[in-house]
Amino acid sequence: MTTTLEPNIHPDSQREVEILAAESEIYHPSPEVVAQALIPNYMDLRTEALADVESYWDARAQEMVDWFEPYEKVLDDSGKPFYKWFVGGKTNIAYNALDRHAKTWRKNKLAMIWESEDGEHRTYSFFRLWQEVNKFANVLKSMGVKKGDTVTIYMGRVPELPMAMLATAKIGAIHSVVYGGFSEQSLASRIEDAQSKVLVTCDGAWLRGKTVNLKEIVDEAVRRSPVVQSVIVLKRTGQPVTMEQGRDYWWHDLMSLPIASPKCESEPMDAEDPLFILYTSGTTGKPKGVLHTIGGYQVYIATTLQYVFDLKDEDRYWCAADPGWITGHSYIVYAPLILGATSFMYEGAPDYPYPNRWWQLVEKYGITILYTAPTAIRGLMRFGDAWATRHDLSSLRLLGSVGEPINPEAWRWYHRVIGKEQCPIMDTWWQTETGGFMITPTPVVPLKPGSGTLPFTGIEADVVREDGTSCGPNEDGYLVLKKPWPGMARTVWGDPERYIQQYWAEFAKQGWYFSGDSARKDDDGYFWIIGRMDDVLKVSGYRLGTAEVESALVSHKLVSEAAVIGVPDELKGNVIYAFCILNSGVTGNGDLADELKRHVRTEVGPIAVPAKIEFVDSLPKTRSGKIMRRLLKAQVLGQPIGDTSTLAD
Repeated sequence: MTTTLEPNIHPDSQREVEILAAESEIYHPSPEVVAQALIPNYMDLRTEALADVESYWDARAQEMVDWFEPYEKVLDDSGKPFYKWFVGGKTNIAYNALDRHAKTWRKNKLAMIWESEDGEHRTYSFFRLWQEVNKFANVLKSMGVKKGDTVTIYMGRVPELPMAMLATAKIGAIHSVVYGGFSEQSLASRIEDAQSKVLVTCDGAWLRGKTVNLKEIVDEAVRRSPVVQSVIVLKRTGQPVTMEQGRDYWWHDLMSLPIASPKCESEPMDAEDPLFILYTSGTTGKPKGVLHTIGGYQVYIATTLQYVFDLKDEDRYWCAADPGWITGHSYIVYAPLILGATSFMYEGAPDYPYPNRWWQLVEKYGITILYTAPTAIRGLMRFGDAWATRHDLSSLRLLGSVGEPINPEAWRWYHRVIGKEQCPIMDTWWQTETGGFMITPTPVVPLKPGSGTLPFTGIEADVVREDGTSCGPNEDGYLVLKKPWPGMARTVWGDPERYIQQYWAEFAKQGWYFSGDSARKDDDGYFWIIGRMDDVLKVSGYRLGTAEVESALVSHKLVSEAAVIGVPDELKGNVIYAFCILNSGVTGNGDLADELKRHVRTEVGPIAVPAKIEFVDSLPKTRSGKIMRRLLKAQVLGQPIGDTSTLAD
């Protein structure tokens, strides 16, 4: 099949060229994979689900989770776009993840296997994990945490992080997990927005043989945001830290007190009660606190994980994300436990101390399902095949990809070298706001390298033009979701108007959710995600607002104005390219560029550090003063600059 670009479409990255080459390349599932799949009739189920979405989700809600009190209505759309699911139902996600399994044969089954960067390992049965969560839930209660309060969690990748999340949910409080790579200012702003009186952290975290001083960052964040009254500190690295009397408490001390009883009833919660806030970057202003509620979220993530990754009791499942991001929330912590699965969790980097670390772990623990990001796949691919082929990876039966579009070359390497051409790759597109997989295959769906294939059961997605009409095959457009789904975010914390403007205003007339991504569909209806259409950067699968990085640059005393863009990078997907206007009389040089990179690292975090900083005298702006970042990107990539009618100068 040959495909030509529309005259008005310019490939803005290597990805678009690769998409056109990969559209006719199809990998069909083997008869053995289809025969063993939990949902062999998945394609028929998609058709049935779209014909009656509410009945479909009603059936899943009954199948996947337990309810203390039944819901009266599956979907309430009377206040759209503020949809409500399973209205009137009473439940608790920690009950479904742990309590119910602790009463069955699964009590002795492994819920979690954990290995640290230095080789330490721990295991938790469902019964033991349930007890540890109960104990910490009682600790939180003793700290005055009540139903509806918010607890901020800022930790390394240790088992106590999921425990803290589950304990918070168990007592009806709301958790706000902040990724351990964020700086004190980023942490402080999230604490302030969530109004968290209790903060859970570690003394430090291990990364590539060195420690990151989390407690020091916490101390500075709490100084900036004094709303915090109590800090609970897990001793992880043993490095010296300052403990403030009356505010700071050691995790192990609290867990050894009589208050930490191993019995704690799960609080009955309304299906629409808040479960967690997770901050994600916006195009302007402060990061958005995306709010997810309990009922619909747990039904959606359990359904998607079971159907897409065909999760069975004998599996050992490894989602290699960090619990601090939505992938970790949904598919490390909650969905595997709800399904009674055994999960593996690893603390360190994929290539530390050598590039075979992951493959060594797959062999050592008999991992059957591996779900990771294209950044990690590309990073390991560059070391060649030998690091992987020296290990027995025959336990693997499914692979997965998440966080950004995977380029076909990396897909093929993953399939050939890691999966031995026997493991279907579940390439999933979704967002913090969607809660779970939206466009994804299952093991029985034919695959194309680099395509997320088709919308999940019950999901109606489309690629449309600005006027809302559907795009033709291979035409770039806006990726929209046309019907509500149970896992959807309910609002932006404390700012419902921002929720409307951010996600629903673009296609308000049609009532569609706009993802912010551009995409295209091929002749077979398969979806290909191109990238962000707004000013959100995706670096190594992590979302960063241009405003966050630009604000950090401008906060330096020598910078008067800044603009940042994402440019394609073979390893990270995108890297940050910054343009800075310096104060009058200041000359830019390499030393200043390095100083600004260090400044951004301090203000935002390592993931926000620009790969390149260019000093300029002016920036292209519209007449209304908005920086035209697409012109900067076109200039860097050597592309046509397109329409400049709104350019001020």
